[in-house]
Amino acid sequence: MKFVEYADQEMMMIDLANQLAEELEECLLTHDHASFAVPGGTTPGPIFDALCAVDIDWSRVHVMLTDERWAPESSDRSNAALIKKRLLTDHAAKAVFMPFYTGDETPEAALQGLCEALERELPLSIVLLGMGADMHTASLFPGADRLTDALAANAPPLLPMRAPGAPEPRVTLTAPVLSGALSCHIVITGQEKLEALDKATDLDPAAAPVKSVLPHATVHWAP
Repeated sequence: MKFVEYADQEMMMIDLANQLAEELEECLLTHDHASFAVPGGTTPGPIFDALCAVDIDWSRVHVMLTDERWAPESSDRSNAALIKKRLLTDHAAKAVFMPFYTGDETPEAALQGLCEALERELPLSIVLLGMGADMHTASLFPGADRLTDALAANAPPLLPMRAPGAPEPRVTLTAPVLSGALSCHIVITGQEKLEALDKATDLDPAAAPVKSVLPHATVHWAP
């Protein structure tokens, strides 16, 4: 794990957006396209605001979520809706978006098709993740029903996930996909998450799922 500390959150968000843009450009120099997995939630919003304004060949960037709630874009719970508002705009409106929610009643009903499409993107070029105070990342939650399956070395690229306190099912990229990305960044803010990160380094991934990607990740933190 590489750990980078910043003086403040604004500086971190701008710097990280620049790093991601540079990595995307570098990838496009040697590949037909770049696959870019991003989180939902409010923390990465400022990163997206800066990144979408960068003029790169977004038409060759395939954007997907690290995880998605099984809800339509009309729902305020939809990560896809947030990504379209904050990232897939300005220059980045040209990017190819790969949504996970299909409208099927359950994620299980759509899983085979989603996995087949995702297989063509592997290994992912760049992954941006967050982390919760409970040490979850993507939708790899402590206590989730299929966490063991998602952490396994032979896990499929995408799995449905249901967790205590989550009001709807989710789908999530699995640990091998996240840790196998060519570049992986985790962005966190505040003392509580810094302490959670420190705690996670001493725990098993079953208790601290973020541990499964830490050896391959650069963690960016600001108070």
